[in-house]
Amino acid sequence: MDLGSTLRHSAKRNPQKPAVICDDQIVSYEALDRSTNALARWLLREGLATGDRVAIHWSNSVEVVNLYFACFKAGLIAVPVNNRLKAPEIAYILGHSKAKLCFSQPELAPLCEEARAECPDLRRIYTALPALETTDSEGIALPDVAPDRVAAILYTSGTTARPKGVMHTHVSLVGATELMILLGIDETHALLAVTQMVHIAALACALLPGISCGGTVVLLPAFDGPRVLDLIERWRCTFFVILPAMLRFVVEEQGCTPRDVSSVRLCLAGGDTVPVTLQERFRALFGVPVRELFGMTETVPITCIREDAPRTGSVGPAMDLVDARVADLTGKVVADGQVGELQVQSPANCVGYWDDPKATAATFEDGWLRTGDLVRRDADGFYWFEGRVKQIIVRGGSNISPQEVEEALYHHPAVLEAGVIGMPDPVHGEKVIAFVALREGFKAGEQELRDLVRSRIADYKTPERIVFLPVLPKGLTGKVQRRALKDLVVEGRAAGA
Repeated sequence: MDLGSTLRHSAKRNPQKPAVICDDQIVSYEALDRSTNALARWLLREGLATGDRVAIHWSNSVEVVNLYFACFKAGLIAVPVNNRLKAPEIAYILGHSKAKLCFSQPELAPLCEEARAECPDLRRIYTALPALETTDSEGIALPDVAPDRVAAILYTSGTTARPKGVMHTHVSLVGATELMILLGIDETHALLAVTQMVHIAALACALLPGISCGGTVVLLPAFDGPRVLDLIERWRCTFFVILPAMLRFVVEEQGCTPRDVSSVRLCLAGGDTVPVTLQERFRALFGVPVRELFGMTETVPITCIREDAPRTGSVGPAMDLVDARVADLTGKVVADGQVGELQVQSPANCVGYWDDPKATAATFEDGWLRTGDLVRRDADGFYWFEGRVKQIIVRGGSNISPQEVEEALYHHPAVLEAGVIGMPDPVHGEKVIAFVALREGFKAGEQELRDLVRSRIADYKTPERIVFLPVLPKGLTGKVQRRALKDLVVEGRAAGA
């Protein structure tokens, strides 16, 4: 099945049900199906052909939903552009993808205009969707879209110098949708899109499964902890996927100014490790557990904690329909309990990187997607995240997971955020340095935190220095940016490091 058909089928089943809610806009399934048909035809009348790329540079909104599904129905490729990028970064994505059209939110459009000179394939930048008559069925017929065609190119914010364009087909995104439905998503859910739909989490774990199963998708235009709680209370949201860094602010707000969150049935957190202390506080305030989910732009979800099988600190067993294994860097499968790279075969796997055969070949090996993430699997089949292949700290020949040290730091009530890195050391190879942001009104000293860590994990894992910052630098997806922490040390701006 292609993605456009999922909307058509839901519109036939329950045409008047709200499909999407954003601020005070409520769009029914019938209205969304008709508006996306009309927009798809308009895109084709503009001279676009099957496989052409359309950039979407817009915050969460009804416009973004219309653009996605119009592209899907017209056989075009959606290229979401992160709304936090600067003009040179936008220019690279528009140029690399050879986007023909770009739809840019009016407040963001000057950045696209600045980037335009470096994008010879870009014909036009639109700051509004065209006003179309949705009842007009005449004109260009919509094509039959082959499910194996590329539906979207999502540019990653990884560790490489330039972002890579992850190619997802209709098949792989429908596969991700079906995996989410296996977790219990159905037509009774009101799904809150907390993160931006330019990212795989909101797209494949909220919008697409919500539309496919006939639920209602509530959009948060921009992240704000209090606003998340307000939307849950107003629209009785039952489900959301969130980054741990965001979840921390939501939990803090609920602790200070409680809302009625009794409608929440399922909260999934992924993108980074979820500290045990945060999980415990969430359950106390929301009445349900937060369940860790593991995935990446290239494939999601891979693993997830199930409702009937909690295991605090684990990212869960592999999803049904997903084959996962742990291998060393030579590709040899390792025994349970040993740390290695997670490799995946899944119906949600991307098909490679846009115009980058070298990166595609390096990521896929004999049908297995190499995630670059270090995990171990226990005897019960549960996976435990141990860090990124390139983030592991090697001190005196011993591997240290940054996440393990961060987890220990989070046991202090004053610690709001923690980030751990390794830096060169002439004796041990690398030394452990921790960066900490404290909760407002709380105090903690460096030695106090080092003693806490030493009491919980091995001495050699204890940070040699702890640097206090008002707030930790974060990447475009909200994760603590360890590269930026390293830059602070290199540039001498981290006192004591």
